[in-house]
Amino acid sequence: MLSRRHAVSLLSAIALATGSLVTAAPAAELQKASLRLKWLPQAQFAGFYVAAAKGYYKAEGIDLTINPGGPNLLTENLVATGADTFGLSGGTDSVFAARDKGLPIVCIGVSHQITPFIFVTRKDGPVKTIRDFKGKTVTTWFTGANHVLNGMLAKEGIKPDEVKIQPQQVSVTPFVDGSVDVITATYYNEFYTIQSRMPKDNLKTFVAEDYGITFPRDTLIVGEATAKEKPELVKAFLRASLKGWKDAFSDPKGAVDTVMATAPTLDRAQQEFMLTEVKRLMTAGAAAKNGLFWIDPDAVKTAHDFFLKYGVISKPVDLAAAYDASFIQSIPAADRLP
Repeated sequence: MLSRRHAVSLLSAIALATGSLVTAAPAAELQKASLRLKWLPQAQFAGFYVAAAKGYYKAEGIDLTINPGGPNLLTENLVATGADTFGLSGGTDSVFAARDKGLPIVCIGVSHQITPFIFVTRKDGPVKTIRDFKGKTVTTWFTGANHVLNGMLAKEGIKPDEVKIQPQQVSVTPFVDGSVDVITATYYNEFYTIQSRMPKDNLKTFVAEDYGITFPRDTLIVGEATAKEKPELVKAFLRASLKGWKDAFSDPKGAVDTVMATAPTLDRAQQEFMLTEVKRLMTAGAAAKNGLFWIDPDAVKTAHDFFLKYGVISKPVDLAAAYDASFIQSIPAADRLP
C-alpha cells in the first residue's frame, strides 16, 4: 500500500503530466444587496438585524447592508431607482400609491397582517367621530399612513383639504401639550409613549378595523427588474429573513440585545414591548396558518378597492403585477411558521 506521502507524489506527477492539476474550488463570491428600512433601528426590525448578526444572509450568499430609514423617507422611491435592493415600505397602501405613480416595485411579502397604527385623540376633546376631524389639526406620516387617513376621511365624505393634515414629528409632545388634535400612533411605539405620559382612560382611538377595513403594513418590496432577473436572490433573502425573525421571537431578549448593539440609546423596556406587539401583528390573520410574510390576496384586494373607491389611488392597480406571492410560497410552510 502506498504511503500518504507517496500517494500525494504520484498524484502530483500525474497532474503535471496531464496538465490537470486539481485545486480547491474558490468560495463563491457574496452578492451585494441592501435592505432599506422604513425607520431608524428599533425592535420593529429585529428579525433582519438578528439574521445579519447570525450570518444567515451570508450563508445564503448575500452580503447585505441594512440601511435605516428616516422621517418622510420614501423607501419605494429608493428601491424603484435601484438605490436599494430590498425595502420595508409603508404598507399595502404605499405599494398601491407607488404603482399608481408608475414606480416599478413589487411586493414580495407582508410583515404586519393587520393595521399596526391607530389615530388617537382625547376623550374629553372635541373629536368624537371621524367627521369631527374636519377643521382639526391631524398629524400623520406621509409614507403611507396619510393614504389610510385620507381613505377613512373620504368614507365619511370629508375631503383632505378640510382637515389640517400636517407631517408628524418624531416626538409626541405636540399632542400631549394639546397643540395637535389627533395623532397617528403605532401600537408598538407612539401609543406606548403617549400612555407613559397620559392616562390611557383619557384617550380615544380610531381603529381602521372598526370601520370594516384592514391595511396590511410593513411590506417587503423589490424592484421589478430584480424580481425578474434575480429570483434566487429574492428567495435567498426571504429564507434568511425568516430565520432571523423566528429566532427573534424564540429569544426576544437576545433579539433586543442585537438591536441595541446597533442603537444603544434605545429604551430596553420599550423595545421589549415593541417586539411583543410586532409579533402579534406579524402572526395575525392569515399568517397564523400560512406563516410570516404571507401575502393575503383577500386583504390586499379589499384594501385596494377601498382606496380606489375613495380616490386615494386614481385607477385600478394590477394586483398580480404589484404583489408576487410566488417567492414566499416557494419556501416550505414549516420554515415560514414562527
